[in-house]
Amino acid sequence: MSSQMVIQRLQQVEAVMREHDHWQTQSPEAEAFASTEPFCLDTLEPLEWLQWVLIPRFHALIEAGAPLPQNFAIAPYYEVALPDSTPGYAALLLTLNHFDALFQEPTA
Repeated sequence: MSSQMVIQRLQQVEAVMREHDHWQTQSPEAEAFASTEPFCLDTLEPLEWLQWVLIPRFHALIEAGAPLPQNFAIAPYYEVALPDSTPGYAALLLTLNHFDALFQEPTA
């Protein structure tokens, strides 16, 4: 998988979030990032975590030339964490599934 493809998919996630007014202009308080819970469940909403943690960390990995995760999947969490009444729910899940597909082993 190419870093450029990962960046493109992250940009698509951001575009869907912006289109449905989920993209925030104000960062959460610094304390929110000190959570020890998976996905910062106790301090961030799922879409906040996506914007302020996942996307920046992937960009940082790519910029550092660090290895990217393998067998990584985020869409299943969002299928459960977001109510299906969330604006843009289907588009967001589709985009996250496309992102996840970059990290899956091809099946023979």
